[in-house]
Amino acid sequence: MNNQVFPTKGNLMTIQKSNELAKKGYELMDRKRNILIREMMTLLDDVKLLRNEISDTFAKAYRALQEANITLGIVSDIAKSIPIDSGLSVTYRSVMGVEIPKVTHVSTPVKVTYGIGATNTKFDYAYKMFQKVRDLTVKLAEIDNATYRLANAIRKAQKRANALENVVIPRFQANIKYISEVLEEKEREAFIRQKMIKSQQDKKQSLE
Repeated sequence: MNNQVFPTKGNLMTIQKSNELAKKGYELMDRKRNILIREMMTLLDDVKLLRNEISDTFAKAYRALQEANITLGIVSDIAKSIPIDSGLSVTYRSVMGVEIPKVTHVSTPVKVTYGIGATNTKFDYAYKMFQKVRDLTVKLAEIDNATYRLANAIRKAQKRANALENVVIPRFQANIKYISEVLEEKEREAFIRQKMIKSQQDKKQSLE
């Protein structure tokens, strides 16, 4: 209870309205938190699958590259002829006010930029597998960033919900109880005074 709150009907109505708004705010924060948690749990399931797929694909690509090195010699000169891929773009979608990134890779057909005679199927296979690793890594980076943003938003929503539930709403309810009790006591006192005044008036009239 806040002793600085002046116990009037006007203040009681104001605090009651504020209390209702705080309750609605808590419901919204709690709903937001639950939606964000569901969104993050879905992404975390995807992360596990992606990490496993990246690990398997990278192992295949590395084995193929090792075999290409054995059969062709060191392939670094051939690799230098492959152009750098920079076809990435980032857009965003909103989930309960949280901006979630969407990374798009403009996938182009695999173009052989090195001499066919200088390579073999092992090198070509390694090239394709490393391209797949790149695509999967882009997707993983997107999800990792999204889960970080969601986790941060969940913490903030939880903190606000806790403040409303454990501090703001109880304070409003304590003030409502305090003002209501004071007003009820004043009404009882006023009623008693009126009865006493009426009783005195009745006695005075009976003596006249």
